[in-house]
Amino acid sequence: MLFNELNNDNYLIFAIKHYENPAAVTKDDFYEDLKRFKWIKRLLKRYKKEGELKAHLLINHFIILYNVFGDAATPLLFYKLEKEYWEIVKTFVVYLGRLPEYPHTTIHDIEVDKNCMEFLRSV
Repeated sequence: MLFNELNNDNYLIFAIKHYENPAAVTKDDFYEDLKRFKWIKRLLKRYKKEGELKAHLLINHFIILYNVFGDAATPLLFYKLEKEYWEIVKTFVVYLGRLPEYPHTTIHDIEVDKNCMEFLRSV
């Protein structure tokens, strides 16, 4: 199977296969949506480094990714972002109710970021 594990050779095909954006007309639109992973990474880096959590902006990026990639956004997020951000990513995925119950994967074993979850619950 082509997608047992996302890697440099197949993640782009995986993303294209699951991409569904009626407003997208060109491949540039697709690549603009892919940039959201980079923007999320910058915001997560700022949170880790400076403690500044721009939760609303992050939620907006996550929602847009789920709107255009559907459930495929979850594995793409964990592939595109380094492990040091996974607890925070999982926190947003759980907060948005997008963590699939089945199949059980290593994502289920990742802890959530407690400070981030407290902040999200207060929003």
